[in-house]
Amino acid sequence: MDGHIDITPGYSGGEPHIRDRRIKVRHIVVWHERMSMSPDKIADEYDLTLADIYAALAYYFDHREEIDQAIIDSDSFVEEKRKASQSLLQERLATLR
Repeated sequence: MDGHIDITPGYSGGEPHIRDRRIKVRHIVVWHERMSMSPDKIADEYDLTLADIYAALAYYFDHREEIDQAIIDSDSFVEEKRKASQSLLQERLATLR
């Protein structure tokens, strides 16, 4: 890739990620675009360089459809797992009814 972004089969789910890290491009996109974290804050919190952050964002804008689909797939997976597993509180409340 460009020195900052890699795609390695078997590593980080084969998704584009920061080189030598398991931080995926889609994670940086979510933090920046959905959570309104600044590139500086992301770099500080995750021990990345600003070049890493901007490379991930540039990759996103070059591959927007692919990354947006990965985010949708991840959100759907999490929602399915959440629905499939009740919390202990929900289980206890169900036994009390």
